[in-house]
Amino acid sequence: MATMLQDSTTGWSEPTATALLVLADGTVIEGYGIGAEGQRAGEVCFNTAMTGYEEIMTDPSYAGQIITFTFPHIGNVGVNDEDIESVNAASANGATGVVLHADVTEPANWRATRHLDAWLKARGIVGITGVDTRALTALIRDKGMQNAVIAHAPDGKFDVEALKRDAAALPSMVGLDLTPGVSTTQRIDWTEATWDLDTGYGVSGAPKYHIVALDFGVKRNILRLFAGRDCKVTVAPGNSSVEDILALKPDGVFLSNGPGDPAATGQWSLPLISELVERRVPTFGICLGHQMLALAVGAKTVKMRQGHHGANHPVQDLATKKVEVVSMNHGFAVDRESLPANVRETHVSLFDGSNCGIALTDKPAFSVQHHPEASPGPRDSHYLFDRFLEMIDAEKARAA
Repeated sequence: MATMLQDSTTGWSEPTATALLVLADGTVIEGYGIGAEGQRAGEVCFNTAMTGYEEIMTDPSYAGQIITFTFPHIGNVGVNDEDIESVNAASANGATGVVLHADVTEPANWRATRHLDAWLKARGIVGITGVDTRALTALIRDKGMQNAVIAHAPDGKFDVEALKRDAAALPSMVGLDLTPGVSTTQRIDWTEATWDLDTGYGVSGAPKYHIVALDFGVKRNILRLFAGRDCKVTVAPGNSSVEDILALKPDGVFLSNGPGDPAATGQWSLPLISELVERRVPTFGICLGHQMLALAVGAKTVKMRQGHHGANHPVQDLATKKVEVVSMNHGFAVDRESLPANVRETHVSLFDGSNCGIALTDKPAFSVQHHPEASPGPRDSHYLFDRFLEMIDAEKARAA
């Protein structure tokens, strides 16, 4: 509830801002605070999904970012313990802040266990409501994603000039390796499979394949989709050695999504990925994993102006010509002009023509920029998990 100020001449009252979003260019946006008090910093992006705000805010790929939701009604179905996407549920390793248009209402869903405001407080996420999110989205489209500070003070007292200085001094996302803050530090045996309305989450069956997932900020639903396909799933730290991974005798290796600049993460991860590809270990990458596979085979990545964030992005599979509606969350992209001769482009964005997938022509490896596991979003691209398992079968037959 905002503090009310009384005008001594008219008696008219107006609410006092209890939260600010201060952009690096000096723009100050006022609103009303929810969630944690204090201030957080990050790169401001906008997400166009209409559902799945809890999954979005707990996606480790959003580490170091403040999410502007273009859909106005966020929080209306509350939150629960089943829709968290970060593997480490006790860590707030997703978004640092959220920007909303409408006030958060009481939960109206049978699965809700908590109000969004209480959940944000518990995870240390600062939020601001009452913002013209359409205008902010237009600003991001015109000027690109900016760094910002989001601040929440119930008394409405802010040092605006200090916040402006803090925002202007924040480092660019270019060159930032954020994966150490979200990756697991020890191996995890993952058995949880996909969710069912009547029974909840399932359990993996008798394993036919062993998939080792290199964790750079992996989402739970990726692991669930492997487990639901009778895969034994081992989640390994992203900084594992080649010897550590090969000792697990994987049938295939998965390169996970994650935050930050792929070129920065690649400073330490590319030797491992290159060695696995060279040894013909079947490899599948998503999002950051896609970008790092591309870097490992000699391509380059570039920073995008506004990125792709949402659950309604059209992508075309160039092999089948099928158009899929997919979930996306990335601020960097693979430069298609830099793809070497042994790499073919497999998917493209129909929004801007940017690269959304590659496959090696001489090794069993492919990757996609979008999130085929969705959560939230459409299930149009689930087939890619089956394609990976088919690749494993083909490589086993080749080596026999």
